[in-house]
Amino acid sequence: MTVRIAKLSNKKILILLGFTTLIMFGFGFAMIPLYNVLCKNLGINGKTDKNAYLTSNEIDWSRSIRVEFLTNNNNYLPWDFYPRLQHIQLHPGENILVYFAAKNNSNRLMTVQAIPSVSPGLAARYLKKTECFCFTQQTFNPGQRRDMPVLFHIDQHLPKNINTITLAYTLFDTRGLKNTKLTSQTLKHIPA
Repeated sequence: MTVRIAKLSNKKILILLGFTTLIMFGFGFAMIPLYNVLCKNLGINGKTDKNAYLTSNEIDWSRSIRVEFLTNNNNYLPWDFYPRLQHIQLHPGENILVYFAAKNNSNRLMTVQAIPSVSPGLAARYLKKTECFCFTQQTFNPGQRRDMPVLFHIDQHLPKNINTITLAYTLFDTRGLKNTKLTSQTLKHIPA
């Protein structure tokens, strides 16, 4: 009788473990869409809008915002990539043009894509880019150097408690990727 109970108990445990494994797999598979929906609804994802905006005409002279610039190369990319300015002070609504320098240090033609991120995440919806090198892929010859522009403004409705915004770009090698223009729809699976 005890052997039969032990076999039945083992069978129940096996079924329970199998079911638990399937649930965990399903949850892991659903995490990215759930994360994106949650972050979008709470406004905390740090993703910038991939749309170009008109320049602003109204400036809030009563406030000053510090914008810091950061850059990264992904996967040992043999490039120099850095902001020409480390930070700036601006007023909400003020149109600002900044440049990021890039140089292909490899011995081959390379195409890269810059992916932006904004911190704090809530500020991402208020950073409005009119022109940005991140809107399209950039192709460089071996040894080529280029200054790439970003024209933007901070929306005047930026919450009053946000005084510093960090705009970061990560440069990716596009080799092996489809040659398409990246949009917010094609990037929605990338967590902030």
